Amino acid sequence: MADLPQHPDAEKLQGMEHEKQYDFRLPENYFYKSEKGLDRRVVERISYYKGEPEWMLKFRLNALEIAEKKGRPKWGADLTKLNFDDIYFYVRPQERQGTTDSWDDIPEEVRETYRRLGIPEAEQRVLAGVGAQFESEMVYHNLKEEWEKKGVIFLDSDTGLKEHPELFKEYFSTVVPPEDNYFAAVNSAVWSGGSFVYVPEGVEVDVPLQAYFLLNAENIGQFERTLIIGAPGSRFHYIEGCTAPTYNSDSFHSGVIEIVCQEGSNVRYSTIQNWSHNVYNLVTQRALVQAGASMGWLDGNLGSKVTMKYPSCYLVGAGAHGEVMSIAFAGDGQHQDAGAKMIHAAPDSSSSIVSKSISKGYGRSSYRGLVQIYDGATRARSNVECDALLLDETSKTDTYPYIQIEEKTAQVGHEARVSKLNDEQIFYLMSRGLAEDEAMALIVRGFLEPVAKELPLEYAVELNRLIELEMEGSVG
Repeated sequence: MADLPQHPDAEKLQGMEHEKQYDFRLPENYFYKSEKGLDRRVVERISYYKGEPEWMLKFRLNALEIAEKKGRPKWGADLTKLNFDDIYFYVRPQERQGTTDSWDDIPEEVRETYRRLGIPEAEQRVLAGVGAQFESEMVYHNLKEEWEKKGVIFLDSDTGLKEHPELFKEYFSTVVPPEDNYFAAVNSAVWSGGSFVYVPEGVEVDVPLQAYFLLNAENIGQFERTLIIGAPGSRFHYIEGCTAPTYNSDSFHSGVIEIVCQEGSNVRYSTIQNWSHNVYNLVTQRALVQAGASMGWLDGNLGSKVTMKYPSCYLVGAGAHGEVMSIAFAGDGQHQDAGAKMIHAAPDSSSSIVSKSISKGYGRSSYRGLVQIYDGATRARSNVECDALLLDETSKTDTYPYIQIEEKTAQVGHEARVSKLNDEQIFYLMSRGLAEDEAMALIVRGFLEPVAKELPLEYAVELNRLIELEMEGSVG
């Protein structure tokens, strides 16, 4: 696939538009930074510094072999410029391993960065617990006492492995094994950080849990591994945010999120990923949804150079339900290749996919989705809606829907629309006193409203602010 066309002054314009948004890089002062590149020695050093059990080291080395055999995918976005030999696969920010529940124990410069992102205030006001990852390691984790008393576990994944080894090992890599795809194998070999969440049977956590992932170093790779287990009848919402400063060279983020929704549970996972425009964002997100359970993904992609991400639900129990609501915004030099997968393997299962994408300048957005209904998944129902909005003459959008139906009683609907920014709407709003850029931003927010309204208020406000930043420079 050819490189995306670039505006003649794309780099200059991009730097001007996002200077304030990503102006938070810190001086690099780390306890350990691996050599560049991915090989057996790097994997062994990661496991050594973490003090892991022997089974995890063997798992990592096996995953490395799988990645080497598989090779990179030859479909999707252009990854030819992603050079592993120029990436640091593990950066440990501090000597002490593990997280703290006190902000005072975090280095001041890191605390200041998270303060600028609003994490302490959000924790105090609206969160049941919060985790913060800096480079390759979680540096802060806190769960409010009321939820801890009810048996809720919310730890970083490294601590979860140490403190709950049997529970962790029982579910780890059962939803996304290394054999699944190349980037899942790479993550399995070098994973570090992420969240480990367990909500006991019948427990309802009525305020969100949140983790925030920050890349600071240049040429770094971040490979968090998040494992979430909702016991029967549990209900909770997990929110994740991501960001990174802008550098001239590329960084690499490849997380794996595994979610187990046991019988009758209700789990929601929301992420607003605001990576800078030098980050390759290649993520595997999947949930196993058992009988009567419900899984909802809300996926926002407003940054990165390249995104390839397809939240998935494997509906394996009778009456299981899955839904994905996604937003993608592609500006100059960006390719957002996002979508969803719904696999129906049980009777009376149901699913819904709503995808909204926006392209401007020389950006490109793609919807890539799969609905698969196996023989025996009687009365399965699925509906897909893909809406794409082009803001100008140079932006692009693609749709790659795959629908495979093996069950005669299934009901499947698919609808796709591509539209351009409406001059009449802009004229009407300008006649009511709005400037042209304000009118365009208002139309874009209205286009995204069906997805944005599903976010908690604080995060919907943040999404609107990010949209406004992305819209800067769209006029003239």
